[in-house]
Amino acid sequence: MKEIIDLPHLNAALAKLNTPTSLLVRSKDMLYSCGIPPMDLEKQEIVQGDLKEQTTAVLSIMKAALEGAGSKLEKVIKITIYVTDTAYFGPVNEVYKEFFPDNHPVRSFVAVAPWPLPFDVEIDCIAEA
Repeated sequence: MKEIIDLPHLNAALAKLNTPTSLLVRSKDMLYSCGIPPMDLEKQEIVQGDLKEQTTAVLSIMKAALEGAGSKLEKVIKITIYVTDTAYFGPVNEVYKEFFPDNHPVRSFVAVAPWPLPFDVEIDCIAEA
């Protein structure tokens, strides 16, 4: 049985993208996030440009979502990072290390075709609730 986690402020930003998805779902003792795009939660708009800023925005939302569900980044088991260019490996890793300095989750790094929206990184995760 799944439970959609109600995080109004975070879900409102995601809803602006017109994508039919939930930000975070709990199933038993696990949390599953959607692919989180880089959003400025104050302005509720996409963070564009610099990959470090985009990655910081994504991981900040992930952190807030997990904490809103009673979990935390330290409980993340698996991360998948999607980027539009493999050249972004370095900048993404610089920011990633700030959010996950120790106890690194299992991770995949995948290059994809650009999204129809103006951003270059999206990250999803699986975490313990």
